[in-house]
Amino acid sequence: MIVLLFTGGTISMRHDAVAGGAVPSLTGRDILALAPGLDQLADLEVDDWGAYPGPHMTVERMWALRQRIVEHVARPDVDGVVVTHGTDSLEESAYLLARSVDSEKPVVFTGAMRTSSDLGWDGPGNLGAAVRVAASDDARGCGVMVVISDRIFTALDVTKVHTSAVEAFDSPGLGPLGVMDDGRVIFRRALPTATPILEPRSLATPVDIVYAYAGADSRLIDAAREVGRGVVIAGMGRGNIPPAMVAGLDRWIEEDKPVVITSRAFRGRVGCTYGYPGGGRRLAERGAIFAGPRRPPQARIDVMLALGAGYGIGELRELLESV
Repeated sequence: MIVLLFTGGTISMRHDAVAGGAVPSLTGRDILALAPGLDQLADLEVDDWGAYPGPHMTVERMWALRQRIVEHVARPDVDGVVVTHGTDSLEESAYLLARSVDSEKPVVFTGAMRTSSDLGWDGPGNLGAAVRVAASDDARGCGVMVVISDRIFTALDVTKVHTSAVEAFDSPGLGPLGVMDDGRVIFRRALPTATPILEPRSLATPVDIVYAYAGADSRLIDAAREVGRGVVIAGMGRGNIPPAMVAGLDRWIEEDKPVVITSRAFRGRVGCTYGYPGGGRRLAERGAIFAGPRRPPQARIDVMLALGAGYGIGELRELLESV
């Protein structure tokens, strides 16, 4: 049996004349009624968990969603779970689950880029493909996946790369884990290197992301430090920042709060290539932690999980810099 866990998103939306745009309107059962034949793919159970647009997913809601999914995969009668989710934050919820839950049963996230009011609504097709993947024997052991536009991605490296195109998701530099072909589930590349699963009782918050840009200074870094548990820097290139940001990072490090360096670029790793003021080499010498190939939202989730699990600075460094 496959559990269909509906959380909202564009797949549940219709255009509303009063609101002047698309808003959540359809329940899970409404969507099933508009997707004829879906119930022939597997035995299905509907869980109408929520009706949230992607930007309305908070850290607390993401954690509550994770807990609900854990309950479902623990049931002996459940073979897999399909989660519909708003695409704006889908990759974050999926990555959180992938980094904090170890299960052989597949969990598949999906959504839609067009509403049920639009011509070419992609919701039913994406939902059907997600059910096929969740019900596939080949998907067991593949962890958390994202299925959009007949492409199968691992939640460990997928991201939204287009604001509105139907094929809005990709794994930059890697491509999909597999594809759907005329109803067949075909896997064609290996999963990324395994990293330790983190299972805290709760997430450590707040952890903010501060973006580096030409001429940036320490104002936003300092503002985040007042109550922040950690900060993720979306640096330039290999993880470099303008010199005016450095003093702000020093103040975090002096308070024994983790400063994690990532890149605002989609592809590649951060590293200690450059030795000028603000360059990666100088930041590492100051005590900043480098997050390898993780994008800023992924590093933020790992920091929240690790700090929630009681990791210190040294343990967090080992976790993030070992991949």
